[in-house]
Amino acid sequence: MKLALISDVHANRQALAACLAHARAQGATRVAFLGDLVGYGGEPTAVLEQVMQEVAQGAWAVQGNHDAIAVAPPEQVTHVGAQGAQWTHDQLSPAQRQFLGALPLTFQAGQVLLVHASADGPQRWHYVDNSAAAERSMSAATQLDPNIRYVFSGHVHEQALYFLTPTAKLMRFTPQPGVPVPVPPYRQWLAIVGSCGQPRDGDTRAMYALFDEMAFTLTFHRVAYDHEAAARAVRATPLPEAFAQRLQEGR
Repeated sequence: MKLALISDVHANRQALAACLAHARAQGATRVAFLGDLVGYGGEPTAVLEQVMQEVAQGAWAVQGNHDAIAVAPPEQVTHVGAQGAQWTHDQLSPAQRQFLGALPLTFQAGQVLLVHASADGPQRWHYVDNSAAAERSMSAATQLDPNIRYVFSGHVHEQALYFLTPTAKLMRFTPQPGVPVPVPPYRQWLAIVGSCGQPRDGDTRAMYALFDEMAFTLTFHRVAYDHEAAARAVRATPLPEAFAQRLQEGR
């Protein structure tokens, strides 16, 4: 199996289409969505229509914090993510809201665990953005099932790889796009696959990763897409201008 790991689409139809096409050109045989399908972007219904089709055809998916808030938006706006939650909620069909609300917080398939944020209290949406947080997530995954060797997450909008050495020392690795990284199962691994629909590292290209279960490799990818069209889609809505500028600047 070659598993395409796509996270943080954020209602960006153009980025999702580009990553799916690229993944299939790389031989992907299954897709996994790691949460935050909606939020920030201007085309939540189109994105969910595509994702729901993928899931109907065998893709895996877990819930992200923006998915949860779109199902039940807050009455008061207290942070930027909540600004568009009510608008997103109103765009979605009842079936789409039901789909988002029914997504699990985690999904396990053999040695693989999918979770949007941290396996350590996935409902609390902790950011895995440092070694201590990665170690907590990996430890929680092991407590869930000692056979889990791979934790795949999003939420942080960057790409990173953590692993435990034979002496149980945690190491962080910054992957290079398109370069396969050996990830043998005798070690435990945690990958942050990056954001498909809203990169924040100054590079406008979409992010995803491809896990080759047979070769035990993980390849992080960057994919060019029409980010100007995605920005125009945001500007065609009442969403804040900053959401469009993020797409144009990649930050």
